Amino acid sequence: MGCSLLMYLVCGAVAGILAGLLGVGGGIVIVPMLAAIFPTQGIPAEYVQQFALGTSLASIMITSISSARAHNARKAVRWNIVRDITPGILAGTFAGGLIATHMPTLFLKSFFVCFLFLISAQMLSNYRPPAGREMPGFWGTTGVGSGIGILSSFVGIGGGSLSVPFMSFCNVELHHAVGTSAAIGFPIAVAGALGYVAGGWGRPDLPPGAFGFVHLWALAGIASASFITAPLGARLSHSLPTAGLKRGFAVFLVIVGLRMLYGIL
Repeated sequence: MGCSLLMYLVCGAVAGILAGLLGVGGGIVIVPMLAAIFPTQGIPAEYVQQFALGTSLASIMITSISSARAHNARKAVRWNIVRDITPGILAGTFAGGLIATHMPTLFLKSFFVCFLFLISAQMLSNYRPPAGREMPGFWGTTGVGSGIGILSSFVGIGGGSLSVPFMSFCNVELHHAVGTSAAIGFPIAVAGALGYVAGGWGRPDLPPGAFGFVHLWALAGIASASFITAPLGARLSHSLPTAGLKRGFAVFLVIVGLRMLYGIL
């Protein structure tokens, strides 16, 4: 148990530093790392990706609070957007998590690999959609939130890779879009984790430490380490060439995606 907890702490520490340093969601790092660790911990192969996604979302519940508080202190959170998008986020992420628990691991892994390649391409090109309109009304924002929630639950992230481009397209200033996305990450994480817990509840073949499709030991290690190291990453971002680091991280994601793709094939 001690060795596995150490691996979870390392996973959380790496995710926290990268999240603070590059502004990417920790889930994009946590999911592939857990997908590599869990098979060595006796988790059935058909449940590996579900556990990785559910545990990633559960860990984001902890780290998103710290991130949202920091952005709110700088008045960078648009709470009116959070209010309008949260109902759709809650419904979409919970439903997506519940659906994902009944999907084959092969599909979920393939979906995640495609997402990695898309995010890598975005980071390498630094593409952002041109601002074209204002935020839609309550129902429009809620509808978009549902879509963001469903996709986030399928890849185990806090949604920043999706919500920031959406808000930027709607003429929300970038630092407000990033801060608001951090606040949106909490309802995404709560609803998504609950979906994975509900979908895995009562299954007789789950390993010790499982709470539905959330692995409690992994959650404890990842959340505690990432909560501590995320501020360190944020401080490093002010002294290191972030643009170059993002390109390097994008290449790393491509390698991770190719390795996962090789395993699938």
